[in-house]
Amino acid sequence: MYPNPSTVEALEDAALLAEVQGRSLWADARTRFFRNKAAVVSLVVLALIALFALFGQFLTQYERDTVDFALMGANAHKGAPSFETGHYFGTDNSGRDLFARVVQGTGISLMVGIVGAMVAVIVGTLYGAVAGYFGGRIDNIMMRIVDVLMSIPFMFVLILMLVIFGRSIFMLFLGIGLISWLDMARIARGQTLTIKNKEFVEVAHATGVHPMKIILRHIVPNLLGIVIVYATLLVPSMIIFESFISFLGLGVQEPNTSLGALISEGAGSMQYGTLWQLIFPLIFFVLTIFSFFFVGDGLRDALDPKDR
Repeated sequence: MYPNPSTVEALEDAALLAEVQGRSLWADARTRFFRNKAAVVSLVVLALIALFALFGQFLTQYERDTVDFALMGANAHKGAPSFETGHYFGTDNSGRDLFARVVQGTGISLMVGIVGAMVAVIVGTLYGAVAGYFGGRIDNIMMRIVDVLMSIPFMFVLILMLVIFGRSIFMLFLGIGLISWLDMARIARGQTLTIKNKEFVEVAHATGVHPMKIILRHIVPNLLGIVIVYATLLVPSMIIFESFISFLGLGVQEPNTSLGALISEGAGSMQYGTLWQLIFPLIFFVLTIFSFFFVGDGLRDALDPKDR
């Protein structure tokens, strides 16, 4: 007995419908992201750099502040990279192991970038969502505050804070966090103006849901796509800011270091022929920056393919 053709077609249509319904927007975005070879390779590179920053210290027998007096000063040119001595990246002018210092510098630069981006995203998203949802006078006041803060020269204020209150990682976080959330606030506010007119937001408002609950449960989750993309693009900006400040000698202070400080030291010692002091931290800096940019581009294309 053969099955009814209409029954077979109905079963096939049901299976196809179930397959389509089982794929979410995030699943489609994940599929598109992993088709982007540059983004996937960059994600792998970032993972390797993070592992290097976390566990690289276990691969060397030297501490970052251990001084080899035979390889410092005039004998710094003897501290070239060597597996025999255990100085895989060589030593700096003070006779300290460059591998251990690059490990710490990479970790601090990543921490500054990631923590700064997280603070900027959280504060900026909530601030912009509140301004966009309430609108009117509240929106005007909140966004004029953003405009005033954006008119202040950020780098000048950051340098002034570090000079007046002392050069430390905490002040670096505070100075970067004071201004880095402003762009995110404007982006979140613009997206909120569109989302708040959607049907699900109007239904929640009509049923008497508290405005803050609407913002946190309906507005903010629909901003996650653009927030994630912006965060991946904000991290390298934070790293560049920190590296520039450290390059000027106003960032992370001894015995700690960052990639910017190491690049500054390496650039100052180029005249002595110790190029390895510049090359190794510069390689990690460039790889980190470009990897974050490629991952950000991949996420943007995956979450919003229409803009590609």
